[in-house]
Amino acid sequence: MPENSKKMTNLRQIPGPLVTVLAYDGLCTFEFGVAVEIFGLPRPEMGNDWYRFNVASVDDGELRATGGIRVVADGTLSLLEEADLVVIPGWRGIDEPVPPSLIDALRQAHVRGCQLLSICSGVFVLAATGLLNGRKATTHWRDTETLKARYPAIQVVEDVLYQDEGDILTSAGSAAGIDLCLHLVRRDYGPEVANRVAHRLVIPPHRDGAQTQQLSRPVARLRESQRMGQLFDFLYQNIAQTHSVSSLARRAGMSERTFLRRFKDATGTTPARWLLNARLQQAKAYLETSRLSIDSIAGQTGFGHSATLRHHFRQHFALSPAQYRKRFTPVGER
Repeated sequence: MPENSKKMTNLRQIPGPLVTVLAYDGLCTFEFGVAVEIFGLPRPEMGNDWYRFNVASVDDGELRATGGIRVVADGTLSLLEEADLVVIPGWRGIDEPVPPSLIDALRQAHVRGCQLLSICSGVFVLAATGLLNGRKATTHWRDTETLKARYPAIQVVEDVLYQDEGDILTSAGSAAGIDLCLHLVRRDYGPEVANRVAHRLVIPPHRDGAQTQQLSRPVARLRESQRMGQLFDFLYQNIAQTHSVSSLARRAGMSERTFLRRFKDATGTTPARWLLNARLQQAKAYLETSRLSIDSIAGQTGFGHSATLRHHFRQHFALSPAQYRKRFTPVGER
């Protein structure tokens, strides 16, 4: 098992995990709102088994946020002493120094097992603590070179949406923060709960962290955009079928050459790799929520045989399907 995965804390095992979001003078309003929307809104359908939430102020007094908003926090950095997860919104500026008091509070929280999550330029706060040294992290594409130059001990992963290191998670630009927070919900509560949260937000339930930040042609022609959207709907609904470039190109009404170019524009990858990832994600969902046999899951996700599923599962997650399922099985049922 990878070393970082040994450090992972599964919040799902802790009743009502406490999420503390940092606020500061010059607060990035959107990133702060992402954390509030995902972790801070009441969800009666979850009962008491949902995230608790508070806001810790980095600075004294009333805080100015982007857009002329004023914020009054629940408390000071002492709130980090009880947090299970600390969220760091985009920092007020990558050239702005990080207060020593914040660095100390984050280090102490990490030592006692608290998870740390940054959105966009919030990674520069984590970098200042030294906790990312020797580990992988990402940030907005325009800041990756700066992050690499200032903190050469960090393994900066470029052009991905987010990076999950188990106890420390980092995301790219603002919208990628939503993806990362939903990823954490999925990890803590399973895909069905994450899907319900995404449905409430009217956003896709899952974008893989390895998906590219930058699309070479982000706005497709209307007709092509409609074709590709319909194609993805078809693939999700028929994930178990065999698909080829030629069959997909015909369905999209394009030549194979044009289809491959448009597909990469839309996803940052090839149809084969996209399908493999989609099938693995569906297999994970079955393993987490159903009692289907490994053979049945392999058949229903397009792998055909359990041996093929096991091969790809180990290659991508360093676990067998059975080992992964065990994580979501109550101790008394194992």
